[in-house]
Amino acid sequence: MKTAGTLTIPAQSTAAVRVLRWRGGTHPTEQTLRTQLQRGGVQPYLWTQGANFRRPARSHAHERVLCCVEGSLEVSLPDLNQRVVLRAGDCLELPRNVRYALTVGERGARCLEGEKGAFVG
Repeated sequence: MKTAGTLTIPAQSTAAVRVLRWRGGTHPTEQTLRTQLQRGGVQPYLWTQGANFRRPARSHAHERVLCCVEGSLEVSLPDLNQRVVLRAGDCLELPRNVRYALTVGERGARCLEGEKGAFVG
């Protein structure tokens, strides 16, 4: 990915939450992000939510990857007492079993999301 400025947040497990900030001149397209995720072993799906939508805290059994294609969203990590805002092109890698909640920004958001280690057949 054409990202730089990686922020690592230590998690309670052996892995850490990683934020990959987009640093390109123009924001990547959905297809660019989808291709990069697939090369990394993720089969992403696209979701869209309107402004100020809130998803309550949850966790997953696999490492999760979330990329913001358009708009913005705030990711809260309640067990780590951290919050991260993702904007177009930014990605977040969540280790398995790390709880997170989402709040979509005032202009809504389109995101690609998927699991590493999950088999799609």
